[in-house]
Amino acid sequence: MTGPRIRTVWARASLRSRVPALALALLAAAFTAFSLVAGNALRGYMEDRVDAQLRASAQVFSLLPRTVAQIGAGRKAPANLADFSTDVLGNPVLTYVAEDGTVESSIDSLAGADRTGDARGPALPRLDSAAVAARDARPFTVGSTEGDTRWRAIAVPRSNRTALPGIPIKPGTRTATGTTVTDPAASGSVIVASSMAQVDGVVDRMWRIYRSTGLALLGCLAVACWFAVRSGLRPLSRIEQTAAEIAGGDLSRRVPELAGPNTEVGRLTAALNGMLGQLEAAFAARADSEARMSRFVADASHELRTPLAGIKGLTDLHHMGAVAGPEDIDATMSRIARESERLTRLVEDMLQLARLDEHALKNTGKPTGKPTGSHPPGLPAGLDLAPTDLRTLAADALHDIRALDPVRPVTLTGPAGDGPPASAPALADESRLRQVVTNLVGNAVTHTPPGTPIRIGVGAVGDHAVLEVADQGPGLTPEQSSRIFERFYRADTSRTRATGGAGLGLAIVRSLVTAHAGEVAVDSAPGRGATFRILLPRLTDQGAAHGRDPVATDSP
Repeated sequence: MTGPRIRTVWARASLRSRVPALALALLAAAFTAFSLVAGNALRGYMEDRVDAQLRASAQVFSLLPRTVAQIGAGRKAPANLADFSTDVLGNPVLTYVAEDGTVESSIDSLAGADRTGDARGPALPRLDSAAVAARDARPFTVGSTEGDTRWRAIAVPRSNRTALPGIPIKPGTRTATGTTVTDPAASGSVIVASSMAQVDGVVDRMWRIYRSTGLALLGCLAVACWFAVRSGLRPLSRIEQTAAEIAGGDLSRRVPELAGPNTEVGRLTAALNGMLGQLEAAFAARADSEARMSRFVADASHELRTPLAGIKGLTDLHHMGAVAGPEDIDATMSRIARESERLTRLVEDMLQLARLDEHALKNTGKPTGKPTGSHPPGLPAGLDLAPTDLRTLAADALHDIRALDPVRPVTLTGPAGDGPPASAPALADESRLRQVVTNLVGNAVTHTPPGTPIRIGVGAVGDHAVLEVADQGPGLTPEQSSRIFERFYRADTSRTRATGGAGLGLAIVRSLVTAHAGEVAVDSAPGRGATFRILLPRLTDQGAAHGRDPVATDSP
């Protein structure tokens, strides 16, 4: 296979296949490298042992006359010399050559065999005295005259000393092979060679053991690695299965915890489950937003269509001549004006909500442009902020209720009805907050029976400036309380739009309070009225509050 083909196959292979293959390849490479190093180290060690024996033999036989070896080939050597040969010299093959390189004799040291004329043995090159001197007694490797056996040899010049003591040799003495002993002081070289068959046999056996052991070990490791990888990747398979189910639309599915929280799989599981939770929440929020938007568009279309239908019907009657007299024309024009005003208020409320939503999305709690004294960080632009005391707004709301319904009981107290009203300084847009209070007061007057008491509470609680509008009307159910601030939502569906409004007043209240970085909440239950509570960040510098200070006339 070519390189690109191998890379393509490797890239397409699964992780379950690539990990064992890569592990086995690395193990095979490591075992092969270890075998090469160990085999070469063993071969080098054994060759060093052979070289040491050859050097010892060369030192001995360079001192012995050739006649000693020739005699030893025909008779048994002394015990001490035989033991020395076996333990130290290693029974090498001795080759005596003349100064010109001519082979004089070749014998098996003290083994009892004269090899002169024998074709078996080391295939030695022609070594004259100069060649022997050039080798400087360094061992070298040669082949065999028969077969593929390797031989290790060393060549040294012979010494001119006499025979060893205790072994007298006379010139002209005949050996057991029929040769005549020459002068022991003759010059020349001696080549000591030892077979490497034993060394090569040990190394070859080691290689066979390594191959069989290595293949068996790789087979066992392949099986173990396969099961280990399958077990390790089983959590990923579960994650893959869960992801497929989620892709199919089941956003409630979660990855099961298949490992400890401190492991890689455990951390991946936790991260995926956190991401899936956020995705599910985002999809739910999007679905809820789409549903609310669809409901808002439908409600807005319905609310806008009602006054438009009235205006169109009246104008059609006028065009058809059904409105003839001056009184009828005046009545028709008055109804058209009322419907137009209602339509204008509805459009203005919707535009105001749209602007507040735009500011909320654009600013997300950060000021637009460079903060100024009237626009501190945390509040959106578009509000004319100034130090304001909510007690002033509460007192004006008290007068408004008395003007709308003089017989309705109304009181001005502190928060939660505790004590007298207190100062509640805040940084706010007074005109927008007046609209908030007006909507809350109008909501209390409209949705409670005549004569129902209303309480307005104002003061500071902790870090908040608080303003409350409470009534003792029929109250709200928990489901109504949770939806009361939704747009176009009306708790009392039996009321007409003329008496119950379009359902945007409390939505505007929440948007305006949120624009001031505040909160609005309702506390209600059926039969015990409703309390709408506004909480704004309290202005710490109370001396900055302005506006007319409520006087005794503000009290009931």
